[in-house]
Parts: sequence; structure tokens; C-alpha cells
Amino acid sequence: MNDMDTIKVAIVDDEPAARAIVAEHLADYPQFAVVAECANGYEAVKACAEHRPDLLFLDIQMPKLDGFEVLELLEVKPKVVFVTAYDEHAVRAFEVHALDYLLKPFTAARFAEVIAHVEQMVRRAESQPIAALNGVRRPLQRIAFREGGAIDVVPVQRIDYIEAQDDYVQVSAAGRKRTRQQTLGELATLLDPMRFVRVHRSYIVNLDSLARVEPYGKDSRVVVLKDGTRIPVSRAGYERLRELL
Repeated sequence: MNDMDTIKVAIVDDEPAARAIVAEHLADYPQFAVVAECANGYEAVKACAEHRPDLLFLDIQMPKLDGFEVLELLEVKPKVVFVTAYDEHAVRAFEVHALDYLLKPFTAARFAEVIAHVEQMVRRAESQPIAALNGVRRPLQRIAFREGGAIDVVPVQRIDYIEAQDDYVQVSAAGRKRTRQQTLGELATLLDPMRFVRVHRSYIVNLDSLARVEPYGKDSRVVVLKDGTRIPVSRAGYERLRELL
């Protein structure tokens, strides 16, 4: 948080009336400041990158990107309260470490309970961010990239390989390169390990894009992709490849 006394909030819901209700309730709590209201998942991803909210009030069922997919695409993950009319999503919501779950329509008393819980958790000095989604749900399906004022979402099956560039990764997909602020190690934990192999400390390869493995010098190898790209392979990377090929 920028200010010790303020918790920044983004409200995400495709229904204007639903956003207005949450904002109206929040007006009774001056320690919360609404920094963005978003009508869909794409707006939410963009707003989170720009405003870095501490908390999302996030609808689940929305067109194009649902609430879970929004979380999957965020580079920096705020705390989350899911707001939905469907209680069947409750188990999955807590699997991704949501702080709470507001079932529409909710009362002022229920909202006050959520606020008390949220404020305690957000202000906790050593609070942990929402856990990475690996280990508790399916592997990453899409990756979001900011390009100017737009959000570009790429399905992971289109990725050919990923290269580390300090604290960034360069993702090559269908002949186009895109950059995202994330380490290669972090991204590797989110991808399907049966499809994406870290063949080198600086490279991850999609096995679907692999053409062959060739020797390269003494005790060295390279992978050759279907488009002709050649990528170095470490000894450990080669062992991982052998297990899957």
C-alpha cells in the first residue's frame, strides 16, 4: 500500500449495478479507496497493472475472462474477495486463497464482516500474497502481456519457447516475441511440466514445437524447433527431455 492508512480497492463486475452496490457499501469505510471500477476481465488486468490495488472485489462469471482467469493473468496478485450470485464456486475460490466470498445479494451486516476480515488480513505486516495457482488447480492456460494501453492474451499452446532476460521473460509464440515482467523460474512453476520443459537455465521449450535434439560440440546438445530455432540444452535439461520423449 502507498499509504499506511489507505487500502486501495478495484471493483470488477460486468454489471454496473453490482459495481455500484459494492462501491456504495465501501463508502462507509473511509480506510478503503476505490482506485478502479472494471466492467470485464481485460479492464481488470490493465487496472491492476496500473494501480496496483491491495484488494479486488471480483465477480466470477464474466464474459471472455472469468474471475479465476483474471487472477491467473495478473503479474502482481492482490488480495481477493469474490462477489458472485453462484455459491458453487465457493470451494474453488478458497483453493486460490480468496480472503472471503460474498454471495449476491448480501446484507450490510455481511459486508461489514467481510470488511473486518479483509482489513485484518491486508494490514498484517507479513501477510502472504495469494498463492501461485500451481499445485491447487490446473496449469496456466493463458498469459497476458501489456502492449501500450491494451492487453494481449496468448494461449499457452501457441508458445514455442520462452527465454529469460534478467527479471523479464521473452515469450516466442507463432513467430512473434512478447515480453513480460516475470522470472523464468516463476513462470516455469505455473506451466504444465508435461508440455513445457526447462532445457536450460535460460530457456523453456514447448514439446509440441520440438523437431529434434542434436549434438553440439563435445558433450553438448541443442534442441531444434519446427521453425528452425536452435536452443542450447544443459545436462540437466537433457535428462528432463529424455524422461518425456
